[in-house]
Amino acid sequence: MNIVIMVLGLLTAFGPLSIDMYLPALPQIAADFDVELSSVQLSLASFLVGIALGQIFYGPLTDRYGRKRPLFFGLILYGLASYMCATTQNVESLVIFRFIQALGSCAGMVIGRAIVRDLYPPHESAKVFSLLMLIMGVAPILAPIFGGLLTTSLGWRSIFWVLTAISLLAMIAVHLFLKETHVPEEKYQVKNVFRNYLNILKDREFTGYTISMSLVYAGMFAYITGSAFVFITHYGLTPREYAWVFGTNAFGLILFSQINGRLLRKRTPQSLLKIIYPMVAFTGILILFVGVLDGPLWSMCLALFLFILNMGMISPNAAASALANQKKHAGSASALMGTIQFSVSAIISSLVSHFHDGTIRPMSFIIFFCGIFSYIFFKLFEAPRASSLISEESV
Repeated sequence: MNIVIMVLGLLTAFGPLSIDMYLPALPQIAADFDVELSSVQLSLASFLVGIALGQIFYGPLTDRYGRKRPLFFGLILYGLASYMCATTQNVESLVIFRFIQALGSCAGMVIGRAIVRDLYPPHESAKVFSLLMLIMGVAPILAPIFGGLLTTSLGWRSIFWVLTAISLLAMIAVHLFLKETHVPEEKYQVKNVFRNYLNILKDREFTGYTISMSLVYAGMFAYITGSAFVFITHYGLTPREYAWVFGTNAFGLILFSQINGRLLRKRTPQSLLKIIYPMVAFTGILILFVGVLDGPLWSMCLALFLFILNMGMISPNAAASALANQKKHAGSASALMGTIQFSVSAIISSLVSHFHDGTIRPMSFIIFFCGIFSYIFFKLFEAPRASSLISEESV
């Protein structure tokens, strides 16, 4: 793995690091500010809103001004916001600074993918994206473990000091090892961007697959939002033990994504989705039963593990299906897909906080809702035309 790919991996990992590293610290933050855990959970929802809004703007900015200038802007914004999170004195400010931090983190996520497309031909870029996806999968395993260790030994503020340092490291690495890979388009017109987005939304296959995938994604973020309370407060795990549970679920997602790659040698994405979406609905029902009955720790761990597994197959297959008819505007469609995913996730995660009642039922019910309706949207919008198109290209 060369130094450029390592730098791109660092940039694409900003989102998972920012979300997962501080999860074990949520109860400690609530205790420090003397507020309910649901108030601190809003800082996760605000981060997701920031990611949702930021992605849709960075694409046009990089086409207009090149890759490095918007990237440096985002990294500086991220570093300043991380510093403010580390020094804030109340939960309201934390929620605001997390939103700003998310706007900065979008730069690494969006522009990192654009640089890969600039530097490598299609065949090689597929290999690079595979490496970056591996990094994206490893980050949720290591980040909460590291965050749990920092919280236990140095307190929750140390997490944001580390994120500040990472942003400085990223700026140095970008300056030293990444060259400008895109010539700015002086005649670029912003009005064309929104016209393209509107045309993409009119595509039935894109909309259906994106919404169904986004609901599963939102279910995962409902778990991310509520898991600290469920495992630490309700079941009594330590932050370190919680981090291991969280990491195990992330490992399951990676495992299923690798299995998915092997299955695609003989099956189409649609044939796999027809199997996986019913499994998502079933595991959503299972989580609901565990929540309503207040089942033991092992039952909740198992149910959530089975639910998260499915993301390893749904994310790549649904994305391929959604983009099947978007060859001309694949880049814009990809950015719009990310915006929809994180917008739905932000709404769902805020509902977990809003309905928090001191039990595990709100998280369980919301994950159940996401699982059931993702399956419903998949069945409603499933189109033979898109399926046959991908089948011909994949086989």
